Amino acid sequence: MAAVKHSLVVLKTVKKIVVQFCPFESNAKSTREFLVMVGSERARSTNMNCVVTTLVKHNKSEPLVDITYVDGDRLLMNSAKLTCSEMFKAFHSRCEAKDPHAKVKK
Repeated sequence: MAAVKHSLVVLKTVKKIVVQFCPFESNAKSTREFLVMVGSERARSTNMNCVVTTLVKHNKSEPLVDITYVDGDRLLMNSAKLTCSEMFKAFHSRCEAKDPHAKVKK
């Protein structure tokens, strides 16, 4: 997660994010890290209408991240075998495709 900066998280094109995990499973680490990124105050300030919901379950279920964009498109990631960086890349590339003005200038 150190490679991904919180300042790069822009929720402008996102309507809702649902993060679901079992806290006692070891495969939920990257999901929790992703939640910290999108739930940070800086990220949330990029779209105050974006709803970030956390579902903590104690049923050994697979960790999931379900993202709904303002245009109705959805990105569903079964994050058990994904790193936080991989989830962020998928999320960020979809956000950039939906809002060309959100591209980070290098």
